Amino acid sequence: MHEHTQRTPWFEARDIARIAVFAALIAVLGLPGSVSLAGGVPITAQTLGVMLAGAVLGPRKGPLAVLVLLVLVAAGLPLLAGGRGGLAVFLGPTAGFLLGWILGAWAIGAIMHATARKPSMLRVMIAMLVGGVLVIHAVGLPVQALVTRLPLTETVLMGMVFVPGDLLKAVLATMVTVTLLRAYPRAFARTWRPTGRTSGPAEPRPVAAADDGAATAATAVGADAAPTTIRRAETE
Repeated sequence: MHEHTQRTPWFEARDIARIAVFAALIAVLGLPGSVSLAGGVPITAQTLGVMLAGAVLGPRKGPLAVLVLLVLVAAGLPLLAGGRGGLAVFLGPTAGFLLGWILGAWAIGAIMHATARKPSMLRVMIAMLVGGVLVIHAVGLPVQALVTRLPLTETVLMGMVFVPGDLLKAVLATMVTVTLLRAYPRAFARTWRPTGRTSGPAEPRPVAAADDGAATAATAVGADAAPTTIRRAETE
């Protein structure tokens, strides 16, 4: 007789909805536009959405939210900052950074959700810096150098102009994530174990201390009783 065990699906309806919400968030963060710099790679706020997607959705669903957005962009929708869209953006200098978004979201989610214990602010900040800055730049800059046919060292030096803005976005993403962890942990769709040491049972009172207290009390009683005994003897 074979027992049929019910397997939990990888994705539920609410997971699909959450992925769609974060894909839309990344797109909305591109509405303010972008600042174009030398090398053809713009500065946008959309990396902030990528960081939040990885932190909240985790290492599986976070990259999928980014992938959904990029599929829509490839289909021609102008969802990138500055109204860019179409396959041409995947052949230009920004192609590596778009791929880096996927890997960066995965790295952030992997660090954030590595254990069942609720992440501390330090762990959240490390996740944002590693996934949201280092990983994206590590993938994007070599591809930019390849497309623009510039030396990698020169491309890296040009890419330093992105670092202050990326650090600011990492700080903002950390603040938002920590606030969600404290005020609305249900946003992460998982159960966190509390941080810090849990209070254990009360420690029993040391026996030696109790004995000392009893001995002190007995001594005091004996001292009070001694004068009474002497008075009785004198009366008799």
